[in-house]
Amino acid sequence: MSDSIFTKIIKREIPASIVYEDDEIIAFNDISPQAPIHIVIVTKMQIETLNDLNSDNAYLIGKIALAAKQIAKDKGIDKSGYRLIMNCNDDGGQTVFHIHCHLLGGKKLSWNPA
Repeated sequence: MSDSIFTKIIKREIPASIVYEDDEIIAFNDISPQAPIHIVIVTKMQIETLNDLNSDNAYLIGKIALAAKQIAKDKGIDKSGYRLIMNCNDDGGQTVFHIHCHLLGGKKLSWNPA
């Protein structure tokens, strides 16, 4: 498996505006934001899709959720609300094959599934 663009950000080979980081998770501002606050939360372990999770690494999804909770609080949107999105494979809208979650907020979000 070759390095994803997110792995290159983790290795600091590509610049990013990092807003959160711990030993297993990194989060940064999306380069094409879909809301006033749009953060990408990524596992440092490169797992291509949700289908590739197993009993040894599934805990990382919980770590993503906890990171999202902290980032939302730090950004002041924890009370007003936010959305978390994870895509899986092509039909699900996944374009970077490295597990990640989008945190969107900072405005009233509507629902418009395509």
